[in-house]
Amino acid sequence: MAVLKIHTNPDPILRTKAKKVTRLDEFVQKLIDNMIETLDVAQGVGLAANQVGVPLRIVVIRLPEDEEVLVLINPEVVEKTGERRVIEGCLSIPGYQAEITRAYSVKVKARDRHGKLIRKKAIDNLLANCMEHEIDHLNGILYTDYLSDTDKLLKVDSNPKE
Repeated sequence: MAVLKIHTNPDPILRTKAKKVTRLDEFVQKLIDNMIETLDVAQGVGLAANQVGVPLRIVVIRLPEDEEVLVLINPEVVEKTGERRVIEGCLSIPGYQAEITRAYSVKVKARDRHGKLIRKKAIDNLLANCMEHEIDHLNGILYTDYLSDTDKLLKVDSNPKE
């Protein structure tokens, strides 16, 4: 496995809409393994493939309290309800955080790394934020796009978690 370079804003790859994964081949499996290692080394919570320079619809998420990594291939938000204010950061915008609006609950469908269809619902928690945040990445959207003014970015001492 290898630690991959995390691309940072304003790298154009972050604004590229990722392509659907059509084959779960050796390249995709190795990419997933490398993304997990990169996420762990960066001490993040979530990582989208385009953040490591590969415009494919793949997301890995490891919540602080979980040993297991959630792998989402071709994820789609199928339902969002409510709103809440959350503080977010991003490995691709190191050293900053901001308060933005996210859904109260999020339901996602995707494939796991073996091609099995999975559905994941999260309510009012970090997983809900993370699934929305990472799927935004796959669509070329950064959390800062939700700010009315970049003056609302807050400088932080260490890399924020996604």
